[in-house]
Amino acid sequence: EVAHGIVVRINPGTLSPLAQKKCDDMLRELSNEGVIILTHPDVSSTLGAKDSLVKIKNLSCGMKDTEVYYDPDSFQRGFRKSIAFQPRVIKQNRGSQGEGVWIVKLKDEGAYCDTYGECMVEDDTELILMEAFDNHVEHHTVKEFIDFCVHGRRAGSDTEWTSTSGGAYFDGGLASGAMVVDQRFLPRIVEGEVRCLMVGSELVEILHKKPIEGGLSATLQSGAIYTKYAPDHPKFAKLVKNFKDDVPHIMKSFGMSDRPLPLLWTVDYIYGDTDDDLYAGEINCSCPGITSQLHIAPTIAKAAFESIFVRR
Repeated sequence: EVAHGIVVRINPGTLSPLAQKKCDDMLRELSNEGVIILTHPDVSSTLGAKDSLVKIKNLSCGMKDTEVYYDPDSFQRGFRKSIAFQPRVIKQNRGSQGEGVWIVKLKDEGAYCDTYGECMVEDDTELILMEAFDNHVEHHTVKEFIDFCVHGRRAGSDTEWTSTSGGAYFDGGLASGAMVVDQRFLPRIVEGEVRCLMVGSELVEILHKKPIEGGLSATLQSGAIYTKYAPDHPKFAKLVKNFKDDVPHIMKSFGMSDRPLPLLWTVDYIYGDTDDDLYAGEINCSCPGITSQLHIAPTIAKAAFESIFVRR
């Protein structure tokens, strides 16, 4: 006899890749037998992947010029075109806390073209790179940055990288989740990110994550300051309205209309041109925990019960 449902949370990297695969396969087998898995590994991997930003780009929280590259060739072509137009954020699919997430700008700020696709940068074009993990800055050419993203550090190379990231973001291919997302850089990232914490379809908390002075990263690792707000705080009324409008369409955007929303998940937003314009920068349903939010445990229990027994 099996359980009606299972609540599971495994922080990425806690298990070895082999152990994680065995656990995920076991949960999939139980799901096929009718057990409700909260949150199903396919939901976690699909919504948590960086290309989720491409799949939601037509919702109110999305940016329509977001692109994803699944192989080195498409990355080299696409990045040369996008960085020629405007500053970009280049995100590897793996890693956490901003590792392998680069804010990329041309050193010559006057060299951007007026129209997307109008021109492409050359190999020797100089870039200024800031990694979100710790806000450190590096200076490299387009060729060097592409080479690092594709091949990682090369033995005997004259190019030095101070990043903790190893590069080689396409290693293992799509089967292992290798991909790179290319998104417009929003200058107001200096004001931080606004995180919506969700339990199922219920918004339970808003968190403003503000970087340290002069930084861009909103991670605790980089020293960002976190401020909590209630879901009904007037400062975020427009964001909450748009978010609630988007929620019923999120699972459909991922081709998963038959699955429930994650039990515990977050969306991190970045300010656009106005205080009412906020765009999703990341969806996460693998890492969120409630160590400092134990007061929402009853809400999680209620949502889990309803997902397991009401849906049956």
